[in-house]
Amino acid sequence: MYPIDLSGKTGIIFGVANQRSIAWHIAQALDKAGARLAIVYQNERLGEMVAKLAPLLRDPLLLQCDVTQEEQVEAAFRTVKEKFGKLSVLVHSIAFARREDLGGEFLQTPLEGFRLALEVSAYSLLPLVRHAVPLMEPEGGSIVTMTFQAAERAFPGYNIMGTAKAALGHEVRQLAAELGPKSIRVNAISAGPLDTLAARGIPHFLDMKHAYTERAPLRRNITHEEVAKAALFLCSDLASGVTGAVLPVDAGYGIMGI
Repeated sequence: MYPIDLSGKTGIIFGVANQRSIAWHIAQALDKAGARLAIVYQNERLGEMVAKLAPLLRDPLLLQCDVTQEEQVEAAFRTVKEKFGKLSVLVHSIAFARREDLGGEFLQTPLEGFRLALEVSAYSLLPLVRHAVPLMEPEGGSIVTMTFQAAERAFPGYNIMGTAKAALGHEVRQLAAELGPKSIRVNAISAGPLDTLAARGIPHFLDMKHAYTERAPLRRNITHEEVAKAALFLCSDLASGVTGAVLPVDAGYGIMGI
């Protein structure tokens, strides 16, 4: 047996919005394993919800940060350095696209919508990693982000988010290659459809869930907890030889041809 013990480890998790957030379930898993965590929310409105969830964890550090604002990113990591001194884990679970840029014809995507989706969903990983790396040295660490099969295949209605996830996948590989010599691992989880705040804006989301239930080898959808357990593995020493990978947690849907 190899029990996962993250005692003495510290982590920062971006993307907690409510109890259905993938980031929140990952936070619970890492907390139970003994990690000390900083939980990051986007704005005051979401902060009210996160404050209600916080007592379920062991004294987490709560931080407000809009990842599109560099000064807020700097402030968040400055606080982590002051409070934790070091960083072992970074979880990036952030994605956004305007509702009008999902569904309809992808070829009609305007430049503004394209830029926004790519900035929030893909580019945002880079400044977070830039600030995390100095706090992970010299011990190393683990960086985990969230992707979806639309990075490789066309999903009706997913549109610009598929482009953003494709960019995110390349970032994972590029960062893994650059940060490997520093003993920093970078991986992604490709999760099946889950009920989250972001999922509400995806056209045909219910059809997507039905397709997974019908065609996936396990004949069901996945759970938030299954994604959290995969993240716990990637953040632990059990995954010490894994970097640059996209780990599918999709009930096997991705292997099917039809």
